[in-house]
Amino acid sequence: MLLDSVLLSTCCPFALVKAGCRFHSVAAVTSSVTTETGRHFALDTEYVQINNKPHVMMFKLDTMRNLRCLNSLSYVEGEEKGQEGTRAVEIVESSLIPSLVLKLKTENEEIQPLLLDTLSGCLRVEAFEALATGAVRILKEKLNHPSVEIRSKAAEALMAISVPLEGKNMVFQEDVFPDLVSLLSDEDAEVRANAAGALMNAAVTTQGKYAAINAAAIETLLPLIHDEKSKVRLYSIKALTMLAEAPEGRKTLLYQVGEFQELMKDPSEAVRRAATIAVEVITWKP
Repeated sequence: MLLDSVLLSTCCPFALVKAGCRFHSVAAVTSSVTTETGRHFALDTEYVQINNKPHVMMFKLDTMRNLRCLNSLSYVEGEEKGQEGTRAVEIVESSLIPSLVLKLKTENEEIQPLLLDTLSGCLRVEAFEALATGAVRILKEKLNHPSVEIRSKAAEALMAISVPLEGKNMVFQEDVFPDLVSLLSDEDAEVRANAAGALMNAAVTTQGKYAAINAAAIETLLPLIHDEKSKVRLYSIKALTMLAEAPEGRKTLLYQVGEFQELMKDPSEAVRRAATIAVEVITWKP
């Protein structure tokens, strides 16, 4: 239910809550909030300061279970909307990433998607603290979770953490490739897309390419270039393009050039562009 208005007192710090797919900073949340319709929600009152700027977010991970019941809260006065990137930077700079990662091991299923969402946004800013806290190993475990949402968001987080070289190396060291390849056959399209995207990023290195090839990534990715969801097609094509840079991958994919050429007529411009690049890489001769 969407809360039209929330009455907040002014004696406590700020809190970070999830509303829809967007994070909102809310000023001065005390131990409880009451809506205009009389609904009352209990909240924890201990928070961790993000930084010392006025109207800045405060965040306590242990309050997330209580905060999940609030569907919508307003921004603090003077704060512009659409600043998720700025907030992610503030969370990273406040060294809260290790806490986010470790919470994934203990929180229940309802909270884990929120944690994974927060973590993914922060990983796009900086991944090194998460890597040092063992995030790849924890995310690997989440790839096999019964919850579709958790599997999908874990794969998305792995896609983000695999952007820096250190992340690619850690994905290789933790042997995540077989798990990602397995998710390519998931019934959920978003899971398939995120798994292909994680392979796309992790297979940039030579060791990553061969780990993916040895995990049967080529054979599993090929049917997905015709997936009904354009995001799945796009990431699958890009992942296969990475694998085509290895001689063994190129040799296998040479027999499939016609399929990629057909995708150069795809309704999606991004897919058409990716297919064109794929054909160039697969047909390249030294």
